[in-house]
Amino acid sequence: MTMLAIAALACAVWTFALLLRGGFWRATERDDEASATSAPNAWPRIVAVMPARNETEVIAAALTSLLRQDYPGAFDIVVVDDHSSDGTAAIARQTAAAAGMPARLTVLSAPNLPDSWTGKLWAMHCGTQHVALLSDPPDFVLFTDADIGYAPETLTALVTHAHRDGLVLASLMAKLHCESFAERALIPAFIFFFQMLYPFAWVNRPGNPTAAAAGGCMLARREALQAAGGIAALQGHLIDDCALGRLMKSQGPIWLGLTHRARSLRVFRSVGEIRAMISRSAYAQLRYSPWLLLGTVVAIAVTCLAPPLLAAGATGATRWLALAAWAEMALALQPTLRFYGLSRWWGIAMPAIAGAYLAFTLDSAVQHWQGRGGMWKGRTHRPAPNGR
Repeated sequence: MTMLAIAALACAVWTFALLLRGGFWRATERDDEASATSAPNAWPRIVAVMPARNETEVIAAALTSLLRQDYPGAFDIVVVDDHSSDGTAAIARQTAAAAGMPARLTVLSAPNLPDSWTGKLWAMHCGTQHVALLSDPPDFVLFTDADIGYAPETLTALVTHAHRDGLVLASLMAKLHCESFAERALIPAFIFFFQMLYPFAWVNRPGNPTAAAAGGCMLARREALQAAGGIAALQGHLIDDCALGRLMKSQGPIWLGLTHRARSLRVFRSVGEIRAMISRSAYAQLRYSPWLLLGTVVAIAVTCLAPPLLAAGATGATRWLALAAWAEMALALQPTLRFYGLSRWWGIAMPAIAGAYLAFTLDSAVQHWQGRGGMWKGRTHRPAPNGR
């Protein structure tokens, strides 16, 4: 392939992405303000299920934000302690007691992890099994991570949205921590690439097969989840949130959007910590396929890495097409940068950022081949039979 053809292909791909991939880059799918006219007449009962494994640094703040919700209906919390070794369960109980609401919190200890399950999904399953046996089972289950902090009105707005649109699943992409240099360089691109893979407008369109969710905050209609086979239908999946999105979309409309109301409390102090987050599941996203990995390498090399090289080293039409492709990828990142309050000049670094994500993906594949795939808090992951 000639240099001119590579530059032209890169430019065409970014033009296609900007115009014909659901407007993913605009970052316009966001949670809106709750409307009094769309609020339910009777507020449904909600139980939050929070899987937690060695979360002493963040669980107190996360639980406090849930206990301070201004939700008008019944709302309780179940923390499923996933074999923590750092006192996570004790801190959870202390937090509820300090808030004067010990009765609203139940702490469960997850049984030993079966071979066919991933740890988080097993904890979610144990939590939903407990919830189903309550004398007054909830209408909705809020699946929330132990590192997510919520504004007081979040649950009210989320339930209002679900009621207004008849949703079986409403999910918020929590705003990630973005203050260190590593975070500013790499976190907006994480959100950008997630939206590229799963355009939120397509996820939110009932007739479109694209389905996804953000695992930090997922409000699921309990009866719909039960009708779909429950969390047991997902056992073995590493990318549990998108698997839940697909499962629930088979039952009705779902919604996924960005938000300022839910924020991640987890701090990434270095590139290495972000690499660990990405490499945990990147190869799973490619279904553990060497061919999809090769295709990803070629795609990123052509569309992201080649344009700055050709812009610097080529001449004539090749250089201009390469500059156009580079400008398009920088433009595409702008709405996400604004969402995070970052300088627009980070867009120019998109080729380098994409190169870093490619390196993380290759690292994910190497870890899988070495038997260390899906490493998280001392656990490795055995792929599900369907490759997820």
